[in-house]
Formats: sequence, structure tokens, C-alpha cells
Amino acid sequence: MMTVHEVSKLAGVSIRTLQYYDKIGLLHPTGYTDAGYRLYDDTDLERLQHILLFRELEFPLKDISAIINSPDFDRNKALDQQIELLRLKKEHIDNLMNFALGIKLIGVKHMDFKAFDRSKLDEYSKQAKEIYKNTPEIKEMEEKFKNRTKEDDGILADRFLLLFKEAGEIKDEDPASPKAQDLMKRIQDFITENFYTCTKKVFSGLGKMYSGGGEFTENIDAYGGKGTAEFVDKAIQIYCKE
Repeated sequence: MMTVHEVSKLAGVSIRTLQYYDKIGLLHPTGYTDAGYRLYDDTDLERLQHILLFRELEFPLKDISAIINSPDFDRNKALDQQIELLRLKKEHIDNLMNFALGIKLIGVKHMDFKAFDRSKLDEYSKQAKEIYKNTPEIKEMEEKFKNRTKEDDGILADRFLLLFKEAGEIKDEDPASPKAQDLMKRIQDFITENFYTCTKKVFSGLGKMYSGGGEFTENIDAYGGKGTAEFVDKAIQIYCKE
């Protein structure tokens, strides 16, 4: 087992980044020391390697999370894809380097921009992401959305956000209270009924996304008031441990 400081030094990733990965459900430590410091085992380090490879390939964190948290995630398939993407990226960089050297040595004879073409790299990257979009959750959501109009979607979004407005009204109370826990059950049921089957594992990950910053946190706090997203996350984690 390695501490967060040791993993940070080994992987060249800041402690703050590792803490953020934990918060958004991307990389949870296996355990904690008596003092509360995160501890990582070999499985966690292997997961971190995948995360960093995808980051090196410029995948957004939300896409990485969808890929490695997918029930269909295949380590060997992911490595094959990462190797191919890295090969294409190397080819792209080599082309740019040769182009730059050519300009330096012989000047520009004509306007040739082929070296800047990222189409193969971008297309393969898109295909790699598409594989993990065909998960049961995504298929179920697409099935539920296929006959809905934009007006239906708007009404649904408003109903969903009203639940967070309700959470904002109790955000200063105990997240373990019966009132808070009943609300988390209603949020989970709403997701299952209208989007996809929301297991406790999925719900726990959503909670971390809600409080992890960015648009999720901003939208929830806009409805419920500052601190609502964090309150909901705490209440969800309690609910999912029951």
C-alpha cells in the first residue's frame, strides 16, 4: 500500500489532483491510515495508469470516467486502443517536426498544411469513446428518451432540479436525517424511472460528480443555494452505505 504522498511522487501527479479524482469518483483509494490519509494498492495504481494515459491523449475527465467506470471496460482492449492512439499521436508529432525542420532548412515553397491534419487521430479517438457509450445504462436512457419532445425534456429537467431545490431547503440539517434520506431515495427513484437504472453504486458516483465542481455543482447550487451539491453528495454517500 502506498500513501497519497508516495503515489503523487511516483506518478508525477499532484496530491490535489488525486484528491479531486477521489472526489469525483474517478479513483478511490483502497483505504485510509489511522490519521485519515489515503492509501492506494496495485489495483488503484493500475487504474491511475489508465487515467493518465487517457489524459495524455487529451480525453476529458468526464469521458475517462464513463470509460473506466463502464461495466464493459476491458483493460486489454483499453491498452490496445491507447497504444494505437499514441502511435497516431506520435505520427502526428513526427509530421509536425518534419514540417518545422523543412521550413527551417529550405523555407516555405508552398502552403502545405497536411502536417496539421489530425483527422485520423481524432476519428480513432471518437471511435474509442463510442465503444463505451454502448453500455446498458446509455442504451436504456436512449430508449426512454426516443419518444420525448424537447418540451418533455424541459419539463423533466425542471422536475429533477426541483428535487435539488428541496434539498437546498434542508442543506443546513443533518444529511443522515430521515427527511434527507427520504429525499435521496426519491432522487434515485426519479433517475431510475426517467433515465436509467440507478443502482447504489451508480448513485454514489453521481453524488461525487454533483459536488465535484463544474456545471453539475453550479446548476445544483443555483437551484438550492450554495452548498446544496455538497450536502446532496454527503446524503447520497450515507444512503448508499445503508
